[in-house]
Amino acid sequence: MDLFRLTRALVDIESTTPNEGRVGEFLCEQLTPLVQSFAGTLERLQVEPARFNVFASWGNPDVTLSTHMDTVPPFFVSREDGEHIHGRGSCDAKGIIATMIEAARLLLESGVRRIGLLFVVGEERNSAGALAAAKNPRGARYIICGEPTENKIAVGSKGVLRYEIVANGRMAHSAYPELGESAIDKLIDALVGLRGMPMPNDELLGPSTLNIGTIEGGRAPNVISDHARAEILIRLVNDAANLRESVARAVAGLAEAREVLCIPAVRLGAFDRLPTTIAAFTTDIPAFGKAWGTPYLIGPGSIHVAHTEHESVSKRQLRDAVDIYVRMVKRLQASL
Repeated sequence: MDLFRLTRALVDIESTTPNEGRVGEFLCEQLTPLVQSFAGTLERLQVEPARFNVFASWGNPDVTLSTHMDTVPPFFVSREDGEHIHGRGSCDAKGIIATMIEAARLLLESGVRRIGLLFVVGEERNSAGALAAAKNPRGARYIICGEPTENKIAVGSKGVLRYEIVANGRMAHSAYPELGESAIDKLIDALVGLRGMPMPNDELLGPSTLNIGTIEGGRAPNVISDHARAEILIRLVNDAANLRESVARAVAGLAEAREVLCIPAVRLGAFDRLPTTIAAFTTDIPAFGKAWGTPYLIGPGSIHVAHTEHESVSKRQLRDAVDIYVRMVKRLQASL
């Protein structure tokens, strides 16, 4: 398939986390001719039952191109106009998958070997695929991770500190609130405290931010609630220790803060003359660690439309990304 047809075919396969199986099978089908034509290998690297990473390589890779197969909900199919391809995952990150495959094809046709393609599961939730890949490195010296950065090199990426905030109370008839204890009231007070926390700022990465992502609780409008729960996510710009203490103080006596996930902020390298940017989002790079080599972060598309009902990717940026990946691989191999 050509670049745009492949992007649309990938978008049209529903693969919201953790349902990546069908897109993984499709990628294996698409990569098989490329592997066979250029004496490569193709592997399904098991992560969990029915979930696997896809790894194609031609020789022991010096450089691996990698991004993720999963998307956020809700799923919606592709469409295109003269300038953009639209649909869930078009920029985050199925268009990137297509550009990496096309870049690999051009590299192989020009005689370049010792490259790899690694497509992982679970980036949108907990980096399960990258964590599994980190336990099974293949000797790569560099990994180019694809996320929508508008084809700019990200020299830094914020981390994540995620909590479940749980409040408990005692049920009672709402006509007699003094006989109960409202978990919802406690949760609201805890969330107010969390929103009032001082948030750190970093000279490179900018400010930490807090998002209250979900709230649920209660039984009925005429029942004092005995349980309430919220999920919050903090974008980290430095060490999490101080924020952990602030979260504990904010909810003390009101609710329990259960830490779910912590991914550190990272600082990354620039590359050649490519323009730079800061990624306010989190990626698989911390989960990979150094197992797959020195990381770079770049890809087509804007993060501002990812995770929205207007997700799309510029066709021009897709074409440009192919050239960028080819140039990066050649330059990195030449540096060894």
